[in-house]
Amino acid sequence: MDATTHGLKVRDRRSHDSRCWLSLRGVAWAIAMSAQIATPALAGPREQAKRIYERIAGVPPSAAVLDQLAARTAAKDLMGAAAIATDAATFYSVTLKNLVTPWTNRDGTAFAPLNDYTATVIGMVRDDVPFNTVLSADILYTSNASGLPAPSAANNDHYAAAESNGVDLKTTLVATTQSAVYGLPVEATSGVWTTRAGAAAFFIMGTNRAQFRFTMINYLCHDMETVMDTTRPTDRIRQDVARSPGGDSRIFLNNCVGCHSGMDPMAQAFAYYNYDTQRTQLVYTANGVQPKYLINSQNFSDGFVTPDSSWSNRWRTGPNAALGWDSTLPGSGSGAKSLGQELAASDAFAQCQVSKAFQTVCFRSPTSTTDQATIAAIKASFKAGGYRLKQVFQQSAAACAGQ
Repeated sequence: MDATTHGLKVRDRRSHDSRCWLSLRGVAWAIAMSAQIATPALAGPREQAKRIYERIAGVPPSAAVLDQLAARTAAKDLMGAAAIATDAATFYSVTLKNLVTPWTNRDGTAFAPLNDYTATVIGMVRDDVPFNTVLSADILYTSNASGLPAPSAANNDHYAAAESNGVDLKTTLVATTQSAVYGLPVEATSGVWTTRAGAAAFFIMGTNRAQFRFTMINYLCHDMETVMDTTRPTDRIRQDVARSPGGDSRIFLNNCVGCHSGMDPMAQAFAYYNYDTQRTQLVYTANGVQPKYLINSQNFSDGFVTPDSSWSNRWRTGPNAALGWDSTLPGSGSGAKSLGQELAASDAFAQCQVSKAFQTVCFRSPTSTTDQATIAAIKASFKAGGYRLKQVFQQSAAACAGQ
């Protein structure tokens, strides 16, 4: 890259950052003002400061930190106080870990060992990595703490040891790539989907539909029942779905179609992936459809036979257009990476992340009119400001500092 090109890129980046900063300051001011209006008279600067810190960091602040926080809240700088709280190590090792770990397993439990999926999300939040790349990037976070086993595509020893040793995730997590550490082809990497934990939970056996369903739950805040649409074409529904379950075709037409007509064309993006239980690692077969996509073909032999990993989003029209798909994307593609970009560009993705962060630090769902207005403002800031999830926590805590 020549010096002129580099200079242009630097100036463009600075200009973009400046615009984002001005936008974020405006949203932060609006949130701070709404928080002040909603704050009871008895919630003084120290009470607000303590609440912000405890809800973000998960532990009480020390006396010295409380003084710093109270100075910010007394000056009406609730975002500044929240920024101090997100600098606490426990924000990463407690608050974020407890939020993210349930996304990494089918039981949705937080009582699971630290793994590469959780560590990667924590690292992305710490480093302000655009969170809309969480389903598509060639990214992985490992710990540089001493005495840990090397990270491996075949076991979780590195992360389990980090947790048992009480490693500080905030200071020891380092960014790397799945292609470098696990040896996956770059085109096969797809964010948390292709972490070892993500594969072990959702690419194991079955038909890979689990990966799609749990992504809808964890990243768009919709289970399949809430996105059922029986008006979509049925031509991409696989052979394993019986068209007359129990001899009654009405079940298929009124129920099965509602999920499979939208899910199957998109889950086809995962056709080259499988979690090998013998080797205990993700397997990717470039240009080779995994046998699991062809099982139970006798259920309906005239059903769709998966030829490759091409996918299509049939939900861009019909009732699920309300999920807010990005009109600048084509709505179809090949492989998991492009599907991850499609899902993460939706308005539902941004709404989901903001709502979960709000609920985590405010201890309630955003159901009131005031809360919904706050969510809308934070979501707009999230999307315009580079999908920085850490800032969403700060804004959410500031918005309910006195409640």
